[in-house]
Amino acid sequence: MRGTFTMTNMFHGILYPGHLHTQDSLQLAVKFQFQDTDVLIVSFPKSGTTWMQEIVGLISSRGDPHLSQTVPNWTRAPWLEHIYLAEMLNASPSTLRVLTTHLPSHLLGPALQGSKTKVIYVSRNPKDVVVSFYHFHQFTNFLPEPGSFSEFLNQFLEGEQHYGSWFEHINGWMGQEAALNLLHVTFEEMSMDLPGTVDRVSSFLQRPLLEDERNSCVQHCSFSSMKDNKMCNYSLVPDEIVNHSKGSFMRKGSLHRLFSLNTSSAFIKDVATTNRV
Repeated sequence: MRGTFTMTNMFHGILYPGHLHTQDSLQLAVKFQFQDTDVLIVSFPKSGTTWMQEIVGLISSRGDPHLSQTVPNWTRAPWLEHIYLAEMLNASPSTLRVLTTHLPSHLLGPALQGSKTKVIYVSRNPKDVVVSFYHFHQFTNFLPEPGSFSEFLNQFLEGEQHYGSWFEHINGWMGQEAALNLLHVTFEEMSMDLPGTVDRVSSFLQRPLLEDERNSCVQHCSFSSMKDNKMCNYSLVPDEIVNHSKGSFMRKGSLHRLFSLNTSSAFIKDVATTNRV
């Protein structure tokens, strides 16, 4: 089954899953006409994208969970580079146009220049990213078999897996921080201080919340709430695309556990010696 969906598109030297991306959809993404009122959520895969989609959506609805519990998140905050973007934008019931992307800044940055689009960049500890991305490869049928964790880690460090280099992605977008209307939020912030994160994002979006609205946002975008919400836990995705018997999209735990002492030391050494971050 995996072979049916592991088509790949190479775009500007970066691999993208072919069942969701075409050369045309990627070209349309980098030439997209942003509006000043748009909100763009940007991240490298497995960095907390879905979490931020829920936070932004709930802030937009002032804590009312109706849309987040009845409309899939890929409709509420569609992916800029996916083939179904136009269809999802037309179907979105949100009054605030929220878009999502994994594209790097050197491809998308030019389209954002001069725009007042609110960009929210979500990042995560790269150790957690690579472990989560490894598990993601294991149960999705649109990504190649990851091999051993050691092999996958080497690919990650060299930026040879799908979506390119994590190091170039975060450095590129952080390098645009002064030029764009950009808020940087980390996965760790969301984990450790969700109410504070809701406050930061609502302030950035210029959508102040009443106390009960804020409390509702925090309640409905908690990890436990999202894990049980079919509109964002990806359980609605067909089995031929995601093998639900092999894992779940929402995972939480000690994510460093695949790192032995040796691989952890090597990871830190590689980052430090290349001065990538």
